[in-house]
Amino acid sequence: VQLQASGGGLVQAGGSLRLSCAASGRTFSRYCMGWFRQAPGKEREFVGGISWSGTSTSYADSVKGRFTISRDNAKNTVYLQMNSLKPEDTAVYYCAANRVAGVNTVTTTPNLYDYWGQGTQVTVSS
Repeated sequence: VQLQASGGGLVQAGGSLRLSCAASGRTFSRYCMGWFRQAPGKEREFVGGISWSGTSTSYADSVKGRFTISRDNAKNTVYLQMNSLKPEDTAVYYCAANRVAGVNTVTTTPNLYDYWGQGTQVTVSS
């Protein structure tokens, strides 16, 4: 599976961005998908995830109520809608795929993801 993240950019605080992650392969619909981010000097952290059924989602406390993850299995794409952005959201955002999670399971641990995209930079100015 190859993952291609896009949609990052520079935005002012309070603004919005929508990230996309396009996946190759015919089994995308069976993967739990996650978004992670890594700021300079910090560890990679979980942002949000969606089960392969699409019925379960999970978010980091820092983004709850502001970010929404969704998926379109027909397009092999997962999205991260980011609203009310803050300067502390500045980071490189990565999408990732987990092959073995259950139908309604969202994996939040980076080491349990099997495939990673190349990352897209999000910069929020104050």
